[in-house]
Order: sequence, then C-alpha cells, then structure tokens
Amino acid sequence: MINEFVFYVIAVLILVFSVLTVTSRKILRSAVFLLFVLISTAGLYFILNYNFLAAVQLTVYAGGIVVLIIFSILLTSHVSEKAVVAPVKQRVLSALAILAGALLTLITILRFSFIPNQGEDPHFTIKEVGEALVSYNRDGYALPFEVISILLLAAMIGAIVVAKKEK
Repeated sequence: MINEFVFYVIAVLILVFSVLTVTSRKILRSAVFLLFVLISTAGLYFILNYNFLAAVQLTVYAGGIVVLIIFSILLTSHVSEKAVVAPVKQRVLSALAILAGALLTLITILRFSFIPNQGEDPHFTIKEVGEALVSYNRDGYALPFEVISILLLAAMIGAIVVAKKEK
C-alpha cells in the first residue's frame, strides 16, 4: 500500500516537473526542473528494487548530464535571459506532434502483452550487467553507448555554436 502511494507521488512529481521543464521561459530553471525529473525517475527505480539502475540514473544523468547542460547554459547565455515565445502556428503544430507521439505510445503499450518469459530467470547479477555494459557482442551495450555519447557531444557543440552571441 505504501509503495503504491509513493509511486503515485513520484509519478505526479515527474509529470509536474516535466511540464515545468518544457514550459519555463528561463532556461536555467528548465535545466533544474529536468534535474528533478531525473532524480524522481531514480526514485521509481529504487521502488522497483533496481538499485544499480537507480545509481546509474543519479550519477550519469542527474549528476553528469544535467551539470553539463547547466555549464553549457552558463557559458552561452545570461542567467536572466528569457526564452522567446513561439508563434501560434508553431505551438499548434507542436501540440499535434505531442498528441501523435502520446497516441503512438499508448497504442504500443496497450498492444504489448507484458507476460514474462517462462523458464528464464529475470534476476541478473551485477557482474552480468557490468559485462553486458562493456561487451561488444550481440547482447553488449558498449557500442550503443559510444554512439550516443558521440551524438550528445555533437549536439552540445552544435548548441554552443548556435547559441553563442555575435559581438
């Protein structure tokens, strides 16, 4: 009963801070709201007893990525600078894209059976998870992590170049 209550509280926190992240006009506040979303997500992992995943969530995303985003914001803009309000046409198109994405997500979730595989042990040891993270074989995740890190680096460099003010 208490886990269910805590789940709903964390889910509400994630929803509220997610909306605040994308609707705040001050970019530094948006980054802080994103930090709260990522910390709340780690809370969900702790409730599910995925302690390793929660620790990774806190260290990599809440600890590393958000600090990098805040550092980039402070390098490229003034803290008191407000975001530009989008025109009505762009807001309507964005709302339609959001609704289409939400609809696609709901359809996908409702069509999935969520039946666990029979005969397979769903529990993994930390050693197996660690080996999968650094492995390049079929079940390894090293290559996708490297590709994502290069993508994030390119996005960060592009954002700094675009946001840098001409003197």
